[in-house]
Amino acid sequence: MIALLGLLIGIIVGIRWDLIIPEKYSAYLSVAILASLDSVFGAIRANLSKNFQPDIFVSGFFGNAALAAGLAYLGDKLGIPIYIAAVIVFGGRIFDNFAIIRRLVIENFRARK
Repeated sequence: MIALLGLLIGIIVGIRWDLIIPEKYSAYLSVAILASLDSVFGAIRANLSKNFQPDIFVSGFFGNAALAAGLAYLGDKLGIPIYIAAVIVFGGRIFDNFAIIRRLVIENFRARK
């Protein structure tokens, strides 16, 4: 529940503020956001599985975002588009987590009937 609340607050703040991100930072920010979304979907999945731990979520949220942005920066300095690998990995994990979340929600719905 805390993950959904944080996501909702983040969306509202993002819509209300007119924040302009310089184009040279867009690759870093997009990868960091994708890594953070992976953590949010992982937290939702863990919550539905009854094994959510807030300290694991917070450390993963900020740690994944920092690591992904750092790798994108390193790849940029080396002239290698490493951010593409991060997009593929985190994108795949988000879809995997979503599939598990969907199954858990459907199983919970069926169990209530």
